[in-house]
Formats: sequence, structure tokens, C-alpha cells
Amino acid sequence: MQLKSHTPQNISVELLPSLDGIDAKQWNALTDGTPVLSHEFLSALEHSGSVGHSTGWNPYPLVAKQNGQLIGAIPMYLKSHSYGEYVFDWAWADAYQRSGLNYYPKLLCAIPFSPITSVRLLAKDDHVKSLMIDAIEGGMQQHKLSSAHVLFPDDTCASQFEAAGWLKRTGVQFRWCNKNYANFEEFLATLSHDKRKKIHQERKKIQHAGVTCKWIKGAEITANDWDFFYQCYANTYREHHSTPYLTRAFFAEIGNTMPNNVLLMVAQIDDKPIASTLNIYNETTLYGRYWGTVQFISGLHFELCYYQAQQFCIAENIKYFEGGAQGEHKLARGFEARPTCSYHKIAHADFELAIQQFLVREQAGIAAYVSELEQRAPFKAG
Repeated sequence: MQLKSHTPQNISVELLPSLDGIDAKQWNALTDGTPVLSHEFLSALEHSGSVGHSTGWNPYPLVAKQNGQLIGAIPMYLKSHSYGEYVFDWAWADAYQRSGLNYYPKLLCAIPFSPITSVRLLAKDDHVKSLMIDAIEGGMQQHKLSSAHVLFPDDTCASQFEAAGWLKRTGVQFRWCNKNYANFEEFLATLSHDKRKKIHQERKKIQHAGVTCKWIKGAEITANDWDFFYQCYANTYREHHSTPYLTRAFFAEIGNTMPNNVLLMVAQIDDKPIASTLNIYNETTLYGRYWGTVQFISGLHFELCYYQAQQFCIAENIKYFEGGAQGEHKLARGFEARPTCSYHKIAHADFELAIQQFLVREQAGIAAYVSELEQRAPFKAG
């Protein structure tokens, strides 16, 4: 897919077929430090075959350059389906198809398989951001695409797309906040009695089953550790009659290229591993990503994916733990509801109007849902 333009300020904007043609240091300097937005993470997806033509995720990063220097970028993909996005537009695609129109391919600005809010317009200058938004719209029109979508932008980027007239869609995720807890028990003390009692009971069952857990940071992760994690990861997909998005090679690459951002947690009985979870983190935030087990034990998922992660955040003085998409059960474990958003540009005027009306109705439902969640907050009154 071709797109190239120049401005009077000698700024060129174009789509590239891979991140490999982009200087990693220049790309990373434009990000907000979110690990999954790094050149290393996104390149590993390409190199490992986790994204690419055969997967329906065709990389087309958009870049803005001035005098050969990267001054703006957007992680872009040409999609032939809507899998792995966590913002569901299948109904929109069906309506297009029923009308004899092609919804796919579509343009997507997102981090593949990662419902993580972060910067999407990688630039320091608002003018460059506007040029890149114009370029997305121009590419959509030039190639007669149905739509363009931006998933999980931060507030600053959201305001740019709002100003450009894109349709806003809202959602909800759950985040845990480390309020400078000295230890896990101090966190539990902030919860209501019944919530605190239930967590204590769940953790006691795990202890009585003989389960112990260990944390393995990136540089210490061995090939055997990765092999076992991938076995667990793939098993989770098999249990849901699905196929893993990510390849074993992907995990090997991020283990090598970004070890300071990778954390495996392993549950074991008698020193034999039975479950594993992968987290990505930086100085401020832990992102819970993938989990799996080869032996069912009641409550093990909560222990390994939530309680161990919360303890890690407390030990490392990490402020936030992002638990990922969906999951009201997180509320009872100290997570709080927080809004997310996405932005959408629809080429067909009638469909744009219909989708806009749908989003207004959906927003009312989301607002009521958030209000209900806030009333179910697990913390002590006052």
C-alpha cells in the first residue's frame, strides 16, 4: 500500500512496509515509554511471524520525517479481519457485507493483541500529529478503504482525533492502584470484610495444595522457562478451541531485546511447574498479559495472575497494575473501573451516521454500567 506526501515545511509522510526500515532509537524517543509500543516489541511481532500477510495483520507504520529525521510515527496495520483488537466491530462489518460493500481491508492504529492505553500519535509537535491524521484519512480515501480505527489512545491523542471529527467509542477496563502499600496485607486492610475474607480463603487453599510461586525477571528467564510458559499459553487457547496469536519465537525475541520489561511468574508444586503467566512492565505500570496452566487447581488463576502481580507491584514500588480487557471479577480483588476509548473514521456517509447513532446509545449503556461498578467498589466505606 503506497502513501507519500510532502508539506511546505519539507515534512514527508509515508507508509512503510515494516518497522525494520525505521531507526529504533528515533522511534522509541517519540513514545511515552510503554513497553509494548517500543520498536523492540513491535519488531518482534514482525520477525516472529505473529503479524504479517498470512495473519491478516499487515504492518504499515506511518512515519513523518523532516530532513531525514523521524519526527512522527504511528503503529499502523492493514487488517483483513477484526481478531485480536478488543474493540469489537463485527456487527459493523456484517452490515457492510449485507449492503454489498467491503468492510475489509481496513486501516488500524493499535498495538496488536494488546488492549493497552498509550500514546498513538508519536510526535512532539501538534502540527505533525495533525499531518499524520490527515495522512491516515488520505490513505483511506486513496485506497478506497471502508474505515480507519484508532484503539486505546491516551487522552492527549484522543483530543486530537476528537478535534478531527472522528467518532468516539467508549469502553471499560479494570486497573489496580498501588497506594504506597507497605505489603499485601496493608492493601487487603483497605477492602471490605467479606472481600478480604474471600481473598484470604482463596490464598489458603493454594497454600494447602502445596503451590508456591516464583518471579523470574527477563535476564534470568531460561529457554526451558519460555518453553513451559508457551506450553501453558498455547493450552489456554486450546481450551477455548482457538489458535495462539503469538509464536514461540516472539517470546524468545522480547526476552532477548527487552529483558528489563519482561516478567514470568511460575506456580509449582514440589519444584515442578504447573502454571505460568507473562507480565510486561516498566517503572510505573505492570501489564498482565498471558496465562496458562497444565494442572487445574481452584483459585490458581487469581493467585498467579492477580495476587502475585499485586505483591510484585508493592515490592517494586510500581504504581499501576493493568489487568487487561474485561473481567468484572477483578473488582472484588481491588481493581477499579476506568474508561477507555477508541476513534473511528467511516468512509460511507450513511454508515457513518448509523454508527454514530449506535455509539450514542452504546455510550448511555456504558455510563450506566460504570455507575453500577462504582457502587460495587470493594473498599471499606469512607
